[in-house]
Amino acid sequence: MSAQKAQQTLLEEFEFFDNWMDRYQYIIDLGKALPDYPEDWKTPEYKIEGCQSQVWIRPEAQGEVISFAAISDAAIVSGLIALLMRIYNNRTAAEILATPPSFLQALGLDKHLSPTRSNGLHAMLERIFAIAQAVKA
Repeated sequence: MSAQKAQQTLLEEFEFFDNWMDRYQYIIDLGKALPDYPEDWKTPEYKIEGCQSQVWIRPEAQGEVISFAAISDAAIVSGLIALLMRIYNNRTAAEILATPPSFLQALGLDKHLSPTRSNGLHAMLERIFAIAQAVKA
């Protein structure tokens, strides 16, 4: 499934929820399903600055394909990470760079997150896109 299709599928999943409390719970549940993130990967090199919570994203590139391992100490932020992983994990650098996060506006996340959470989400996206740019270069 392409990153664009993954965004569309995500939007369709959120259509099932009538209100934002249910959507928040779904996001939190997605975060609980993230794979384990080893403690020894929680280093300054992988830490995302600009987040209210502690967030780490560890990339691994095999050729042009980039996989990410990520975690946060906050439930809602782990859920946001899970959303980003659905779109950008195990993609080529070119596909990542060609896939703007249009699902954020379509879901209304920018309106429903606190300013600090929104800033953290954008910091995570900036890191993902910077990694993709470095791999592509």
